Amino acid sequence: MNLESKKIKVIITDLDGTLLNPEHKISSYTKSVFQELYNQDYLIIVATGRHHLDALGIINTLEIPIYLVSSNGARIHSPEKKVLFSFDIESEVVKSALSVDIDPEITTVLFKEDVWLTNRLSEKLNAFQADLVYHPELVDFSKLEDYSAIKIFFTHDDHEKLVALKEVILSSNSDKLHHAFSLPNCLEFMDKSVDKSVAIAKILEKENVTFEQAISFGDGFNDLKMLLSTGKGLIMGNAPQNLKNELSHMEVINTNKEDGVAKYLSEKVLGKVPVTI
Repeated sequence: MNLESKKIKVIITDLDGTLLNPEHKISSYTKSVFQELYNQDYLIIVATGRHHLDALGIINTLEIPIYLVSSNGARIHSPEKKVLFSFDIESEVVKSALSVDIDPEITTVLFKEDVWLTNRLSEKLNAFQADLVYHPELVDFSKLEDYSAIKIFFTHDDHEKLVALKEVILSSNSDKLHHAFSLPNCLEFMDKSVDKSVAIAKILEKENVTFEQAISFGDGFNDLKMLLSTGKGLIMGNAPQNLKNELSHMEVINTNKEDGVAKYLSEKVLGKVPVTI
């Protein structure tokens, strides 16, 4: 056991672009490392922008009890899959955000509890789910009665279009919403009070451990506060360069394609000899 493993008690990881490989799956090697971490009594937290219905199916493949922070902090599920925290954006706030002029080529999504409402059906988005448990529903957003949502999500291949949309929405909603680019082509809005780091803090308090005793892994700007909060934050090699620039003091590890998270934990926390996958 090395020095780092003596102080680290909590493992926190994002899913897409981090724990998951480019096929949006957890490799058998990563699974084996996390099972060993659990067997050695490390507290494990997955913190993702994904909806909980989608994310629960993924983390179940690890076959160990872990905490789930989903929708960037709007939901917390216990290792027993019980809801510990739930927070939605108010209907009027979402309605205001969607009332701006939005390029019809931009895919708009509202995360609801059981379905996601969208103006465009997207095979690209569906591909993120191995089993489609969280179903899309095509809607006309101008005709909704209840706009309340777990989060608001926009996607388009042109990053600058999303940046422009972000500015317009925040110009009249900055007191109620904050944003994150989970990927350059994915713009997300949450309630001002919601963030992965805020939800993680609730779990750590419940478990009587501190951020200083935690190590975290991420690849997107929705991971930024989480990475800054923990005793050690690690950035994936596949993360956008602007995130690496903003967190230039942090170590960059192997990519998600290379099982970067599992390799790092195996070597630095479990103290095993590096392996080639």
